[in-house]
Amino acid sequence: MTMIEIGREAKNASRELARLSTKEKNDLLVALAEELKVKEEEILQANEEDLRRGKEGNLSEALLDRLLLNPQRIESMIEGILSIRTMEDPIGKVLSMKTLENGLQIGKKTVPLGVVGIIYESRPNVTIDTAALCLKSSNALILRGGKEAISSNKALVSVIQAALVKRGLNPHMVQLIEDLSYETAGEFMRMNEYLDVLIPRGSARLIQRVVKESTVPVIETGVGNCHVFVDESADEEMALSIIENAKTQRTGVCNAMESLLVHEAVLESFLPKLEKLTIKHGVKVMADPKARALVPSFLEATEEDYATEYLDLAFSLKTVGSLEEAMEHIAKYGTGHSEAIVTEKYDHALSFLNEVDAAAVYVNVSTRFTDGQAMGMGAEMGISTQKLHARGPVGLTELTSTKYIIFGQGQIRP
Repeated sequence: MTMIEIGREAKNASRELARLSTKEKNDLLVALAEELKVKEEEILQANEEDLRRGKEGNLSEALLDRLLLNPQRIESMIEGILSIRTMEDPIGKVLSMKTLENGLQIGKKTVPLGVVGIIYESRPNVTIDTAALCLKSSNALILRGGKEAISSNKALVSVIQAALVKRGLNPHMVQLIEDLSYETAGEFMRMNEYLDVLIPRGSARLIQRVVKESTVPVIETGVGNCHVFVDESADEEMALSIIENAKTQRTGVCNAMESLLVHEAVLESFLPKLEKLTIKHGVKVMADPKARALVPSFLEATEEDYATEYLDLAFSLKTVGSLEEAMEHIAKYGTGHSEAIVTEKYDHALSFLNEVDAAAVYVNVSTRFTDGQAMGMGAEMGISTQKLHARGPVGLTELTSTKYIIFGQGQIRP
């Protein structure tokens, strides 16, 4: 199909979706979970093709990890779908209702966005997560994945459409753009007549292209240069555990720690422990002169290092003399994604929460929790770092808009 045909079919399907009851949508999600289980072997075979091409193309280990599907990850997808099924339907909720002096009753209710488009890279689990969220929130979905995961995405969209057909529904409620050319992506970004919102999810280059070129409204999912600040009062063992989790549990994700700030008061006691941790995991550290004077094995940090999202076993390290200096560093280099402080001082925690400008701000917690599933949303479309419409994990509620509903008895405006 041409892009216009894909857009037209999605628009028609969105009107059909808006008529579905909560039960019908929930039954569809069960059918999708069942179909995923039945077609697991086919999905894994398709994913193996993507992994083979990725290895031949010298994709990094972090990107190969993003691309990988296995039985555990498919089971996680299924759990995410069933979790979304149990959540409250975000559509049709009357948020307010008031009666004016002239007798008009004016209310506001939640409605779907309509047709959601997503441009993303590598991660095939995004295909299922976004489809489940859009179907539950009554939005049609057009997917444009990356070439790295094309075989996996084709297999997964085939599963989604099979589940739709089995429930007697329009398979165009979820569609995949298979033409991965640069020009087609540009056309997708200008489909104002059919798309209601476009969500980019991937590299900084992809996101910036969509933000700059799209004429469709964009929910920007941002790059994650996430910081952990070890305050002077920090429990050092807790700090090490948080750093280990935030950096090494999964490196190729946007909520991984990329920058570490350490208060100079704890530098001598903390850095030897940190060095052992980094050696254990093979993590490279780009550090400032104060830190390198204590740990010569750390590499020299440049200005660029402090602004880098590594998505790998590496991070930058900066010594700071105060909470204020730490927050100034975050304000300069942070990307508004996820920031954490490790501290035992209540006033420092409160200042950090109040003054750090990010979608998620943590006290004594790993940044890895900025995630729809980890936050009880089942899944998410991405992590929005903008401030209009949606911020943080974009879940069911964020995929809705509102409209006013007005009841009267023949009133006319004088």
